[in-house]
Amino acid sequence: MRPLAWPLALLLALTPLACLAADTYDATYGQGPSAFSLATGSPGELGLLQALAEAFSPTAQARLNWKKAGSGEGLKLLQAKAVDMIMVHAPKAEKEAVAQGWATQRTLLGSNEFFIVGPASDPAGIAQAADVKDAYARIAKAQAKFFSRGDNSGTHQKEMAIWKMAGITPQDGWYIVTKAFMAATLKRANDEGGYFMTDSSTWVQEAAKLPGLKVLFKGDKYLVNTYHALRQPDGVTPGAALAGRFIDFVASPAGQKIIREYGGGLYNDAAYAKQYDD
Repeated sequence: MRPLAWPLALLLALTPLACLAADTYDATYGQGPSAFSLATGSPGELGLLQALAEAFSPTAQARLNWKKAGSGEGLKLLQAKAVDMIMVHAPKAEKEAVAQGWATQRTLLGSNEFFIVGPASDPAGIAQAADVKDAYARIAKAQAKFFSRGDNSGTHQKEMAIWKMAGITPQDGWYIVTKAFMAATLKRANDEGGYFMTDSSTWVQEAAKLPGLKVLFKGDKYLVNTYHALRQPDGVTPGAALAGRFIDFVASPAGQKIIREYGGGLYNDAAYAKQYDD
């Protein structure tokens, strides 16, 4: 290697992902000379993030750059300093991030819940399940086709926790990993006649396109899905402080009104979610 080449190679290897990911955002909302970045999954996919950002932008003179990412990926992006903030539903990992010092301002934003959907014939009989553990046990016993995102998202983490609670290790054959987001996995379950655990917000938005599926199990308190915001500590990334202002806005009465009313009730607000927060 030429004498001056190795310092450049080292610099590139050490460059924070925040610098490398600037052109990989999925959408930009709002206008203004300042910007901050946010990683999240379904709130971005379903349009809630856009509604919040466009309400915030005029007061902050700022635009929001959205990176589509499930909770697991979002936490990795935050830890790598690739985004200024995240909206996620992975409480244990969130608390660890704050305790380790690479995330701050963890704030409850709202909630939705999980439904288990599947074919109307319900071959595993989960509609009669006593609780979510029983529902999963019935699917495993019947070896009925079950779709998993398998992507370390908040949905996948919740799913794996339920299998563990039920004392079951899912098996190849009936257990199908998609490595896809919520809507795409719902479509596969619909097309191939299987079960899937989806968040209620995505289901409400997508149900009309999924004639082969119906909600077969819901209502277990363990399936309530609380969302929190976390951000970079001050000074770690250029948009960290602005992200903090956005979190304050989303938690304010104005932001909570948007969450509560968006899409005719796709999400519950923080006041409702608090009873399930841990």
